[in-house]
Amino acid sequence: MTDPRTVGTERAGGTHTGRYLLVLHDELLGDDDSAARTAVRDLTGLSEVTSSLDPPAGAHPTLLSRLGVAVAELDPDRVRSARADRRVLSVEPERVQRALTGPGLSADYLRGFADAATFLAGKAAAPAGAPAATRFSDTDQLTWGLAATGVDVCPETGAGVTVAVLDTGLDLGHPDFAGRQVESRSFVGGEQVQDVQGHGTHCAGTACGPVAPGSGRRYGVAHEAGIMIGKVLGDDGSGTDAGILEGIEWAIAGGAQIVSMSLGADLNEVSVAYENAGRRALDAGVLIIAAAGNNAARSTGDAGFVGVPANSPSIMAVGAVDAALAIADFSAASSAVDGGQVDIAGPGVDVYSSWPMPQRTNTISGTSMATPHVSGIAALWSQRSGARGRELWTRLTQSAQRLPLPSNDVGAGLVRAPGA
Repeated sequence: MTDPRTVGTERAGGTHTGRYLLVLHDELLGDDDSAARTAVRDLTGLSEVTSSLDPPAGAHPTLLSRLGVAVAELDPDRVRSARADRRVLSVEPERVQRALTGPGLSADYLRGFADAATFLAGKAAAPAGAPAATRFSDTDQLTWGLAATGVDVCPETGAGVTVAVLDTGLDLGHPDFAGRQVESRSFVGGEQVQDVQGHGTHCAGTACGPVAPGSGRRYGVAHEAGIMIGKVLGDDGSGTDAGILEGIEWAIAGGAQIVSMSLGADLNEVSVAYENAGRRALDAGVLIIAAAGNNAARSTGDAGFVGVPANSPSIMAVGAVDAALAIADFSAASSAVDGGQVDIAGPGVDVYSSWPMPQRTNTISGTSMATPHVSGIAALWSQRSGARGRELWTRLTQSAQRLPLPSNDVGAGLVRAPGA
């Protein structure tokens, strides 16, 4: 039988797998998830329900107990009865999410757009003491994003903090990660953690890459952080809600303090399943940081909107700025849904980072690239202050550099490293 995590059918409102996410009431959950298992058996008609609290058996669980979400195929009658059941908060179609790299715009085009928008940056766009209308650039030693966010002058390294990057995996043989503490697992049926797409290796490199890579400039933020790599997107750059949620639960159970997710779907409504996951993560002292989305085309007047899962109130949504600290052309603006605001911004245009061998490095754009900047800097703040979960969220937004741009575009402003 084909693994339903690897296929999808196009339906109104996006790509669905044909399965459903059942979000359960908190009262069913706890150290003993027997009540939740019973509810899932009743609702789905399954004789046996596997739980994420069971000993690992190699199969994907039906019930993600720490998140309160079950995944199952349901016929229309069971969908209706589940939605009417008081034990269920929500029944949602399981969707396919995708890596959020910029929409194929050339570097020259993006630089041209940035030049036209530089006047928006003004004096306040530059860090304290810097000249007006500062435009950052990569040097032989450092990427522009690390310089713009003050990572280069921050004494923290991320030591003692673990960042989970849920994406297309990692090139496990990449020389820039040699000797690092990396825990990895694939949640994509039939595929190994090894990254052949490149997106995950790039994001992991920005968040946690080395302070002194074997060749080229420094591109990594939290260079001594522990790394968890969850492959939740396949080699084609897409993955299912169930795999992503399972990855989130794995990261929480594995001791990650920060979960970085450069993925999403262009859906302008909140997913109760992801909001439940974000809230439960915060309760456990874990901050989930997600890309706001690349569905804008600002040069044509389209500001876009923050998609799923970043539009969940309990998940931090990250927009992208360019080297002039102007909003990126593709970066989604806040939407009117509850939680649909952009919370913070990071460098996301022409970002240099690791890439699967033999290429080794690559320069790409997207809110995907802004997100691991924020995640790595979150690790630096966590190391400095001991902050976790909601407190860490507050540290990041309160320390952000205010920009002369609408908060709908950049939230609290540009993420800044401790001491910067």
